[in-house]
Amino acid sequence: MATLRMRYVSSYAGETPESTRAADICALQQYDAKDMTKGKLRIALWVALPLAAGLALRLWYVAHASRIEGDTLIYGGIARNWLKFDVYGFSVGPNGPRPTLIRLPGYPMFLAACFRIFGFDRYHPIIYLQSAIDLFTCILLSALSGRLFGRRAALATLWLSALCPFTAIYAAAPLTETLTLFTIALTFYSLERWRSAGAGYNRWLWMITAAMAYSVLLRPEQGLLPATVVPAMIWIVWHQSERTLSLSKLRPVFVAAICILLPLVPWTIRNYRTFHVFQPLAPRSATDPGEAIPKGFQHWYRTWAIDFADTEQVYWNYDSTDLRISDLPTRAFDSEDQYAETAAILSDYNQKDNATPAFDQRFEALAQQRIQASSLRYYIVLPVARLANMLFRPRPEMMQIGLDWWNWNEYRAKTLLAYASAALNLAYFILGGIGLWLWRRHGWTPDAALAAAMVGFVVLRCALLLTLDNSEPRYTLEIFPLLFVWGSFLFHSASEEPADVRRKPAA
Repeated sequence: MATLRMRYVSSYAGETPESTRAADICALQQYDAKDMTKGKLRIALWVALPLAAGLALRLWYVAHASRIEGDTLIYGGIARNWLKFDVYGFSVGPNGPRPTLIRLPGYPMFLAACFRIFGFDRYHPIIYLQSAIDLFTCILLSALSGRLFGRRAALATLWLSALCPFTAIYAAAPLTETLTLFTIALTFYSLERWRSAGAGYNRWLWMITAAMAYSVLLRPEQGLLPATVVPAMIWIVWHQSERTLSLSKLRPVFVAAICILLPLVPWTIRNYRTFHVFQPLAPRSATDPGEAIPKGFQHWYRTWAIDFADTEQVYWNYDSTDLRISDLPTRAFDSEDQYAETAAILSDYNQKDNATPAFDQRFEALAQQRIQASSLRYYIVLPVARLANMLFRPRPEMMQIGLDWWNWNEYRAKTLLAYASAALNLAYFILGGIGLWLWRRHGWTPDAALAAAMVGFVVLRCALLLTLDNSEPRYTLEIFPLLFVWGSFLFHSASEEPADVRRKPAA
């Protein structure tokens, strides 16, 4: 009777129990499809918002902070002469372009391709293209965070990177920075995908290789990238091979390492044939063979220089314009006699603004006095101070803010902007540092090799910056992609696991 009652009640709507279940299942599927559609739309909106804000920020910089000068014109000159005269050089003399090796060919190759499309010396289309590349870098970093920490972390990374003014503003300048940041993001994203795919021959191996090879062609110090990533790749193979290594298992890593070096071979051969020197990278001094290097002046400069203002007012002006004693800080002198001696050298130099060997000897003698007075200052204190300045200064070099940005009586509003910039810069470093520490504390075992490569890249880059004469904040921009990823760990959900696909090696 109960069964009959069920049939009667069910058939009250004109349906059998079987047809009712089928209808219920269909309705559930429809609701699931609606929920999935709404979920996808919600995710698309959350992704579109930071990208739209990031695009607006970059377009504002293009309109108000674009700079086409200095190194941009050197790279542009090389690209133009390369296309027109088949000569890799930026200066044109009576006999045509003069070859050079002071810049690697990665960025001139990019500019040459753009000149082919947009026309010679048309830099604004290049700036817009760089803005798009920079936003794609943000997407890559977001995807990496998503695979490591989950969806919320991915969205956090997208917001952190898309709205970071320090990286975004360089999209408005035709320089190597934007493409370098892109290669760093692509390298670490591809490394994680390669590990997840089984660490063998696959598309991600070639993606890692191409990203690092081009990164080295962009800037010589980017050799630090394969120096940390290739050992991480060996570590990954060792770990996935149950801590045993063989030549066959390591062959993909060896092939990648060779392919990274291959683009430097024609460059090295060209330099040897043209200049009769072995120069696989750009020289540290940024001079062509035969050009004088003012080592005495550089030694003297390193005995007191810290701030970017020192670089722009003194270091870059030597051998081109006057050097004023008033531009030197008080730490440049140990005594009244040393002040008088320095003033005398600068006064003699300013008569012709010519860096002769005689001046270099006088600067060297002055440098030796100061080094002997305090070797600790020269070898440790000042290098660390320069590194700290590059890491934590307000970074106003691309904005219309005076070099003495702390001068409240003269700049007021811009001084406030500079302090806000310094606070934001420090916040990124604190966020990244805490995120890295928490990631390590919560266990990064599946991604230990990736994490070690990231940390190693930062450590090696900072160690290299300790050896530089000139303090330039843009040399630390390459750290920011990793800060974005590390900082996103603070926003990950404890209940949210990253995609299972990254935990299961695939063919």
